[in-house]
Order: sequence, then structure tokens, then C-alpha cells
Amino acid sequence: MVFRKLRFLKVWHFSGNSSNCWKRRNKCMAYFIHEGIRFHYIDLGEGTPFVFQHGLGGSTEQIQNIFIPPAGIRLLSFDFRGHGETNELGPEEKLGFETFGSDLAAFLDHLNLEKAIVGGISMGAAVSLNFVLRYPSRTTGSVFSRPAWLDQPMNPEIRDLFREVARLICEMEPQIGRYLFATYEPYMELARESPAAAQSFLGYFDYAYAKTTAAKYLAMPADQPCLDRRLWQNIKTPVLVMANGMDPVHPIEYGKALADEILQAEFRELTPKTIDSNRHVKDVQRYLETFLKQYEIKQ
Repeated sequence: MVFRKLRFLKVWHFSGNSSNCWKRRNKCMAYFIHEGIRFHYIDLGEGTPFVFQHGLGGSTEQIQNIFIPPAGIRLLSFDFRGHGETNELGPEEKLGFETFGSDLAAFLDHLNLEKAIVGGISMGAAVSLNFVLRYPSRTTGSVFSRPAWLDQPMNPEIRDLFREVARLICEMEPQIGRYLFATYEPYMELARESPAAAQSFLGYFDYAYAKTTAAKYLAMPADQPCLDRRLWQNIKTPVLVMANGMDPVHPIEYGKALADEILQAEFRELTPKTIDSNRHVKDVQRYLETFLKQYEIKQ
């Protein structure tokens, strides 16, 4: 397909208003303004809207690298504040899942979408959980992939890793900070257990706006998407939960807990990236396609 070739070559990258994009929506990359912040987003394909969000320290590129929307699916994703091409963080005191969930609502408003299938990876899953609980009438289905939060702040050991990332980013030059973090014993322990999970931490030092957005690594791990897991029983729409073993940042137990306690949830186990990253991506593509086809909602 022409679209798939174009996507990997990235010849369709555009900036500015959506009116400047090509007529075909599957080549549109644009921006919207909310609370004075210029949010970058992608809009790929046509059909049932599916908002799929990236993890902490990631961007829409993470989404494009793991999922190609099949025919009939309109893939939507935006860079969270302080991530990717959305390089503004906004007031640090506002950082948290409530704010990120409200940003997601503003994204749907910008697109004139009353509702959509909403999901994400890691932090994106937590933001989506917050959104689904606060805006149930705006969701037709949900996807929680590799959750790293439940109804509590992030695991304390992992939270400490993010805290050290933030400290080194703020106090050191990128290359020095990256080197020191790579020799940090808790990081080396993570690398021995899950090389793939550990590698993502090193990438945080390469972000061009790392110093001005480092507060996100303190605020988000310390926050929680909801206050009580009993609220999960209020989710009445279909839910897909995906997780894998060999990843202490995203424990498979978290995925199973969500799937066990949400009424219409199904759980799918992914191949760990540490074992085979290509199989991991293929698993995500296959499970998402099946879920989206089965629960496709006519808007």
C-alpha cells in the first residue's frame, strides 16, 4: 500500500495548521492550541476514531512505530505537554493525570469528536483510564497497553529512577548525565532484568527540551490516574488490556488486575521486547486490529 511506504519514509511530515496538510487525512500532521500550549498531533487513516497515546518521555513517533491503522480506522494521537513536538510544559503545579486527561478532552473538542475509542501505552494508558472514568459518555471503547499505574502512584523503585533522571538532566550536560545514569546501580539492576525497559531511560537524555520539561519525570510518577480501583467497575464499554512479563516498569500483574476488575475487559499477553521486539510489535498490531474490528463503532 502507498500509505505504508509513505509512513516509513516520513515524506508526509507537515507542520502548521491542519488546512496546510494534504487533503487525505492519512497524511495530516498538525497542531491545536489549549491553555496557551501548542499541541502537536497526527491524524492517520479514515473511519472509526481511535485515540492512542504514548508513554512518559515518548511521543507520537512511539505510536507510529508500533501500530498502523487498518482500513476503517482513523488513528489519532497527540504529543502530551512537554513531550515530542509539544515542547511546552505549562505550569509545573498543574502536571498530573487530571490535566493530561483534560488535554485529551480538548483534543477531541478540537477535532469536533463527541466520542472515540481511547487508549494508550504506559502513561498513555493511565491518562486514558483517567479520561474514561471522568468522561464515560465520550468513550466507545478503551485500550490499556502495558500499564505502569493502577490506583496508586508508580512503583517506588521505578519512581526513584525517574527522580534520578530528572536530577541529572537538570544538573548535568546531556552526555554526562546519560553516562552517570548508566552507571547508577538501580539502573544497572533494571538493565540486567529488562534491557529493553532500561534502554528507554537513556533516551530521555537526548530530548532537545529535556531541561525545561524535566519536571514531568517528578510529577507524573508521583501522581495516580484514579483514587479507587472500585471505580473501574463503572466502565461499561469494551476494554482491551495488553501487557507482558520481564518488564518491572510495566508489570504484567498490573495488566491482569485491570482486566480482572473491569467488567467488559479482555486480556492479551504480549511477547516481551527483551525476547523479541519485532514479535512484540506484531502482537500489538494483531490484538489491536482484532479489538478495533470487533468493537468498531459507527460514528
